Formats: sequence, structure tokens, C-alpha cells
Amino acid sequence: MSVGKIRLLNDKLRKTFTGGKVMLTVGVCDLNDNDRAELLNRVRTFDKFTANNDPNQEHDFGAIDFKGTTYFWKIDYYDNDYLYMSPDPTNEDLTNRVLTIMRGDEY
Repeated sequence: MSVGKIRLLNDKLRKTFTGGKVMLTVGVCDLNDNDRAELLNRVRTFDKFTANNDPNQEHDFGAIDFKGTTYFWKIDYYDNDYLYMSPDPTNEDLTNRVLTIMRGDEY
């Protein structure tokens, strides 16, 4: 599998919210509209990938401190039925990407 292709597809989902599903937890939904919009913008523009938070270089996880609270975002790769992990995350025909954005204490 090509890590570069996985990274490209993950970046597309994170930056545009297209190419998969975006799930917001209750803690994110409870934010007021302006704060939620700002948090989502910070997810879209996240670029602080390091060897510690991105060891596989897939750009599939990040942590954001926002107004004194830590939020996480995570991309998972599911099969077409959302029952199991994808057999090949580089293949868009076999993979459903899900980006989940959550408050750190919801992880």
C-alpha cells in the first residue's frame, strides 16, 4: 500500500470534508455555532504533523487546543459496509473514510 496515496486521501477528507463522512461528537456539537465553525476550520488547516503524532505518515490524527480544551480528530478506514477495517485504504472503491472530531475527554 502506498502511504503517499493514503495521506493524499486523508488530507482531501480533512481539508475539504469530502471523500468520506465527517462525524462530530456531542462535545463538538454542543459548541456554539461560531466556536464550532472555528474548530472545524482548525481541523481543515491542521499541519502540525510530527513523528510523535503521525508515526505512519498517513495524516490520520491530530490534536488541537481550542479555548482551553483539547480536541482530537481521527480518520478511520472502513469496508463498504462499515463493519470492518478496509482491506486496502488506498482503494476508494473498497474504503469508506470516517473523520471523527471530538473533545479530548470523549476519546
